[in-house]
Amino acid sequence: MERPKYVFRPRGKILGLGCKTRIMGVVNITPDSFSDGGRFLDTSRALDHCHELLEYGADLLDLGGESSRPGAKPVTASEELERVAPVLERIRPHTAAIISIDTYKAEVAFECLRLGADVINDITALRSDPKLAALVSGHRAGLVLMHMRGMPDTMQKLPPSPDIVKEVHDDLMAAVLQAGAAGLDTDKILVDPGLGFGKTFEDNLLILNRLSFLSDLGPVVIGPSRKSFIGKILNQTADRRVWGTAAACAVAAVRGAHIVRVHDVAEVKEVLQVADAILNEGMAEC
Repeated sequence: MERPKYVFRPRGKILGLGCKTRIMGVVNITPDSFSDGGRFLDTSRALDHCHELLEYGADLLDLGGESSRPGAKPVTASEELERVAPVLERIRPHTAAIISIDTYKAEVAFECLRLGADVINDITALRSDPKLAALVSGHRAGLVLMHMRGMPDTMQKLPPSPDIVKEVHDDLMAAVLQAGAAGLDTDKILVDPGLGFGKTFEDNLLILNRLSFLSDLGPVVIGPSRKSFIGKILNQTADRRVWGTAAACAVAAVRGAHIVRVHDVAEVKEVLQVADAILNEGMAEC
């Protein structure tokens, strides 16, 4: 299939999508994320990691102050801001790259947008805070709508979906319409099927292999990075899933993904450079 082409325009910035696969680098400013919890909780270390990911070729940074691993308990907005805001405030003057904040709380989003964030990455696709869409729209920022069944502390306890493809598509379509009704332009919305978030092992593989089912909803973000379904295939711990992640990203690109959200930017970038050259039947500049 030919990957649809779009232009993503958060807060006046322009990012072409579809010519090559863009990379969103993960910066977990948390003590308990599933693969790197605690490594970047210190502001200085998180800041160094931001610079490192940008040097490796990340097109976007995604800063998060609350873990969404299975079983994780929510934190307060003030605690989340204490972790994220100092990093955002210090990295913003040093890069023109798009900066995303991984939060579903309007209070956190408001402060981060004030500090210069470009995108809000909502793992609940507007289910948690109905004020979020209008807030993002008012700042002319971007919004990632991710599908999750339940919440992090309950998602792995839910019964399997009878039709995961239909559920993901229909829920994300409703979220896109909700965002549009709040005034958000289509060129500021991305959708993410939420690999691992309340999905079974088989669900994750099915979603990846049939990713084009989201093509009518706009640009697609996919986050396979170091996920447990890769660990199950390879029988490897989270820190040894980089090449499994890269394989999943390559398949996702073939199936229509526009942005991959990963921890291992340098390795995934090389794999995607080759995958994109094959898809484009040549080297393409976007």
